[in-house]
Amino acid sequence: MLKNYFKVAFRTLLRHRTYSLLNVIGLAVGLACGILIFLVVGFQLGFDAYHQKADRIYRVVTELTYETTTYSRGTPKALAGVLRRDYPFIETVARIKRLRGTLLSIPRADGGFLRKFQEERTVAFADPDLFEAFDFQWKTGTPKTALTAPNSVVLTEKYVHKYFGDANPIGRTLRLDNNLNLTVTGVLKDHPVATNLSDEVYISYSTVLGLEARSLQNWDDLNSEEMTYVTLPENTPVGQLEAVFPGIIQTYYTPENARFYHFHAQPLHDIHFNTTYGGRMQLKLLYAMAIVGVFLVLAACINFVNLATAQALRRSKEVGVRKALGSTRGQLFRQFMTETALITLAAVALALALAQAGLPLVNQTMAIFNADFSLTDLLQPKSLLLFLLLIGCVIGLAGFYPSLIVSGFNPIAALRRKMTTEQVGGISVRRGLVVVQFFITQLFVISVLVMMAQLRYVRNVDLGFTKETVLTIPVPTPDPLRQETLRSRLRQIGAIQDVAFGNAPPASSIINKSPFTFDNRAEPEKFETQTKIGDGNYVPLFGLKLRAGRNFLSGDTVAREIIVNEMLVKRLGLPSPDAILGKHLNVLGIDRTVVGVVNDFQVNSLRMAVAPTVIFKAFSENRMAALKVSPAHLAETLKQVEKTWNGLFPELVFHYQFMDEIMDRFYTAETIMLGFAQVFSLIAILIGCLGLYGLVSFMAESKTKEIGVRKVLGASVGQILWLFGREFGRLVLLGFAVAAPLGWWLMSTWLQDYTYRIEIGWWVFGATGLLASLITLATVSVQSAKAALMNPVTSLRSE
Repeated sequence: MLKNYFKVAFRTLLRHRTYSLLNVIGLAVGLACGILIFLVVGFQLGFDAYHQKADRIYRVVTELTYETTTYSRGTPKALAGVLRRDYPFIETVARIKRLRGTLLSIPRADGGFLRKFQEERTVAFADPDLFEAFDFQWKTGTPKTALTAPNSVVLTEKYVHKYFGDANPIGRTLRLDNNLNLTVTGVLKDHPVATNLSDEVYISYSTVLGLEARSLQNWDDLNSEEMTYVTLPENTPVGQLEAVFPGIIQTYYTPENARFYHFHAQPLHDIHFNTTYGGRMQLKLLYAMAIVGVFLVLAACINFVNLATAQALRRSKEVGVRKALGSTRGQLFRQFMTETALITLAAVALALALAQAGLPLVNQTMAIFNADFSLTDLLQPKSLLLFLLLIGCVIGLAGFYPSLIVSGFNPIAALRRKMTTEQVGGISVRRGLVVVQFFITQLFVISVLVMMAQLRYVRNVDLGFTKETVLTIPVPTPDPLRQETLRSRLRQIGAIQDVAFGNAPPASSIINKSPFTFDNRAEPEKFETQTKIGDGNYVPLFGLKLRAGRNFLSGDTVAREIIVNEMLVKRLGLPSPDAILGKHLNVLGIDRTVVGVVNDFQVNSLRMAVAPTVIFKAFSENRMAALKVSPAHLAETLKQVEKTWNGLFPELVFHYQFMDEIMDRFYTAETIMLGFAQVFSLIAILIGCLGLYGLVSFMAESKTKEIGVRKVLGASVGQILWLFGREFGRLVLLGFAVAAPLGWWLMSTWLQDYTYRIEIGWWVFGATGLLASLITLATVSVQSAKAALMNPVTSLRSE
């Protein structure tokens, strides 16, 4: 019997090719999107989940509470030693300190170097206990001893090949920043992609302790790249760890500072998603993506139901014959479910092909996470089980209702082709299904329009400084004379209009905060200030506007002048910018005189409010040169800048960034989501059009005689078209009535993450409604025009 079901189903699908093709395409597109979203969401949720102790590992994070609360993923160096020494219930304590902009070179015997490598974010100092807590896979070396001795280093396989090729790396030497030789003591297998511990070069932490021994006693030395990981024994509640932090703070901080500091234990699984502490992905964005995937698959199933029930009228005679020959309702139900299964399996095959075609684009979009998706990921036991469950759900959702309706036809009515729309499920059911499709489509369109408008806003809004045609390059020397030599040689390049030195641009991911004391007040202020290092060219090059006072004097070689922004003046409660001029600020232990007040400017993304900020000189802290360049002949200018820089620092590696690129990195997650949303909106529209086609076909089939009668009585083609247009116009409005308020609420919630954001205007909903109407009109017109132009004689003769 089963063989017969498949044979008949296959023949039926071949006979109704158009119907079968539409169903296969609709389901395949929806499933392909579901597969891609499943891969992305599964990848993100799997970050660091593969570690055996993942549920027992915590990162200690810091809260600094003044007037407002500042969050840092970093901790003082001294904390790890105290936890390890004084609290034996803790299983392991491991420190890791990430480095930025590190130079690693392969030295020669004569003091030169064979090769040099500029590593931005791949080098870290680490305790040996890091390898006990986390599941690193070793190729060569001993985990417990590889990073015990100072100046030892462990590399991943990828970086062994990068530095030494196929040669044995053990015992070889790497030079760190041209002044410290490191000996390779171990090789790690390459990390899984889904990890936040993605460093490729691990240097023994005892090395940094020798370089920065004093910082072990400085509990106020808080660096966001200095992190502490704690592993608890099994069945040990995290509350036991949290309970020790207040005592540590009371013991090692002064009474004045103890009230500001708070340590907390952050679970390992929270690190990737908690943007407060530097997480790279928002969990709610993943949930939104998962819901989008469900909606698209649901829309494809709705599409199938619409087309299947529309086809039911044409198959009523077949059902009548089968029932007259003794087929039971159960047998007919299984027959039509078999057809659904065949269509679904064909759709799955096409969906896998479409997903494979889309994977390069998805991998490119997710490159920031080093993603490398493959369809073979679906063969993992959990993934395969979920995928098979998805296929089963699709077969059930798409096939149950049409099979139930068709198998229940009255055989006499079916043989006489006297079936009514109510007997094939009623047009109201299909109307409801199409309303759901309109709702999904319009919700996507609203979301895309708002996201596009917000991203356009953050990229074009006045940030308070100039970012156009500003190029940043490293300043690898603290020597003021060498810095001035670099400046003078860069200025000799005709396209360079100005050069400024500092530690970072006005807005960057480098956030430095400091408590400070104002004027003659005895106590530090209750809020911190952002600190920026900049010379006399910093303010004019970045277009910061002076509201009061002046810029730095060129002769201020002792660097005791300071410039503040308007927000700091407001937070101090002063009546005007002029009121702070000549006053003193003690920042980082140095007393400085306020000589100027500049306009407020962004120091990070628009998610953060403008913060109190100060700018002062510190030649030894200059890490960046900002170049104002002419946009003409940019490629040639870059070559001249690189040649000039390499002439002064031949032992280092040149690299550069444009300010536009720096700002774009703040909104990487949003850009990724917008790209996905745009693609999925187009797909939702495509699936919706197929669903509309199904319903129009059904209406045209059921209204054949009605249309013939209307034409005989004098109805024009336009009036017949209006019959269809009126019907679907109501469905568009119903879908819009649900999508508009829900879309407004969802996108308003999303916009709350931004301190500076757009207002959702009426144009968003107007554009959405207009687009939905035009799509509906275009889709409905084709099939309804065919019905309207049919010869009324033919219509009236149909049974």
